[in-house]
Amino acid sequence: MVWLTSHSRVTFTFGLKINGSVVNLSWESLLQSKLSLESISSNYKHHPKEEGREREREREREREMGRAFLYVILGGGVAAGYAALEFTKRGISHGELCIISEEPVPPYERPALSKGFLLPEAPARLPSFHTCVGANEERLTPKWYKEHGIELVLGSRVKSVDVRRKTLLTGSGETISYKVLIIATGARALKLEEFGVRGSDSENVCYLRDLADANRLVNLMESCSGGNAIVIGGGYIGMECAASLVINRMSVTMVFPEEHCMARLFTPKIASFYEEFYKSKGVKFVKGTILSSFDIDSNGKVTAVNLRDGSSLPADTVVVGIGIRPNTSLFEGQLTLEKGGIKVNGKMQSSNSSVYAVGDVATFPVKVFGESRRLEHVDSARKSARHAVGAIMEQNQAGEFDYLPFFYSRVFTLSWQFYGDNAGDVVHFGDFSGGTFGAYWVRNGHLVGSFLEGGTKEEYEAIAKATRLKPAVEDVAELERQGLGFAVTVSEKPPPSPPREVIGSGIVLERPIYAFHATAGVVLAASVAAFAFWYGRKRRRW
Repeated sequence: MVWLTSHSRVTFTFGLKINGSVVNLSWESLLQSKLSLESISSNYKHHPKEEGREREREREREREMGRAFLYVILGGGVAAGYAALEFTKRGISHGELCIISEEPVPPYERPALSKGFLLPEAPARLPSFHTCVGANEERLTPKWYKEHGIELVLGSRVKSVDVRRKTLLTGSGETISYKVLIIATGARALKLEEFGVRGSDSENVCYLRDLADANRLVNLMESCSGGNAIVIGGGYIGMECAASLVINRMSVTMVFPEEHCMARLFTPKIASFYEEFYKSKGVKFVKGTILSSFDIDSNGKVTAVNLRDGSSLPADTVVVGIGIRPNTSLFEGQLTLEKGGIKVNGKMQSSNSSVYAVGDVATFPVKVFGESRRLEHVDSARKSARHAVGAIMEQNQAGEFDYLPFFYSRVFTLSWQFYGDNAGDVVHFGDFSGGTFGAYWVRNGHLVGSFLEGGTKEEYEAIAKATRLKPAVEDVAELERQGLGFAVTVSEKPPPSPPREVIGSGIVLERPIYAFHATAGVVLAASVAAFAFWYGRKRRRW
């Protein structure tokens, strides 16, 4: 920076600010010393300590003044990545969007952590599974965010949010303001301590929620190959981690209190198939009991798992997957909460019109259920994020979020998909000896849920379409006999014809009447009127 000051008609003083230091020079001294601006600058440009102090002062000023963005996404999980991509598709400008995440890397496909990331050979590693490759779209690397002018605030925890003032305060003391906020904070893994069991901090006890957890589990598997792995929990994480531990040549025992695995979704018959398959891979099941304590050695390492039924299991590695809890604490007392999540409408908009919520943290209206629910799955995170951005960018055109709940898993050589709701009467079908099989759920005479193992892409699409259509089921025995064929047949039926209206003349009109038809009618009527007027005048002249 250079400025010029006139003290008299013949004396001038030059002021220069170089790398934070001020240099004042008179015109005479500049001429006498024969210094150029370049030589002055060169005397100051190579002082790392000074440059470092200036950068720190700049950061301090930035923290004090804060930054402002049109859109801020709080959370760096799957939903954040898909929301960012949708924003760019809808033409946001550089500098309008900011993503704040506690993780040190941009959003990635979280399902990879319990699948490809844990493989002993050719494991998945970043940047290969950054969002949005899970939906066969662009891979959003750090370079992508930079090219699209999206600010990433990574490794940063938000201490507080003021939705009335539209500000967030980060752990470093920086204030970030927004016009529209998308909450994509997801959920955290439930800890054993919340159930009265100590030992989560033991070096060989692992949870699986983020990249750091996954890296820790990989290191444990590599150091304990051939050892005993105890999996606490029989849900998604438990089942997928157990399969990965087996593939990594560990002896696996699963412990959970329910009567069978995946109790929130699977019927006993479906669960029995998967449990028998796991047993064939060497997995042992201990059901109907829970963890009560650990035996921990002098090095802080778990050596045994003690169960409430009195039994004890030797352990080299312990993986805990006992559920999650939505991250809503920043918004308690500020936004309406329901069913453990932030309540939103069909546009993913919260009780504050400037705040939206998506993914695991959102409780939204599910049309096929006729009620609001909070869904914990990556598909819901992806689609709710896209819908929220659409509602933000085109408020007057966005419709209600019409989501068909979808869950899936791939373990060993198995692959299943589920659509809809697992409520009502269950009808099983197919070959449970190892082929393609599934189940339908029927409530109030209509199909409301479908499950299929071992299907083709076309068959999975068929059960999804059939479930969304909610066809009537008059004969349950016939539904069982038709099996998968029922969904295929329903999905192939042409859509119902639009309603018809009979007018007084007996003419049948198809609805809806499109603008072209209406225009043609108006033109025809005008032509008839014009002809009648001309003909009347002509007769009078005759």
